[in-house]
Amino acid sequence: MPRPKCCRHIGAMPEQTFFHPEGATPASCEAVSLTLDEYEAIRLADLEGLYQEEAASRMNVSRQTFGRIVEAAHRKLADVIVNGKALRIEGGPVSLPAAAPARCPRCRRALGALCGERNERSCPHCRTHAEK
Repeated sequence: MPRPKCCRHIGAMPEQTFFHPEGATPASCEAVSLTLDEYEAIRLADLEGLYQEEAASRMNVSRQTFGRIVEAAHRKLADVIVNGKALRIEGGPVSLPAAAPARCPRCRRALGALCGERNERSCPHCRTHAEK
């Protein structure tokens, strides 16, 4: 029985998640699924040109695992291009980076909850109000 996959970090969700050959309707051609971690590996290695060690570190996986992810992604992309299939980007054991908390412009501490209808945040430490 294989080990469960660890959660892999990705920089952001892709803006487009479905591609198909020109002239074909999405329903008329077979689709290949590229997981979000494979998408991120392609982005880091091929688009940003990072070495596998640095890219693996960003995704929170080992270099060997990163190499396997990139290899699987390249195989799927070759199938899509050579055989004229559609590409769907979805799924996989991934996590997105947590959004940085808003900071008080005065004391630089994390801001408190939204207050009132003016859509302001109140600093719980120095009581400064800052626009969101």
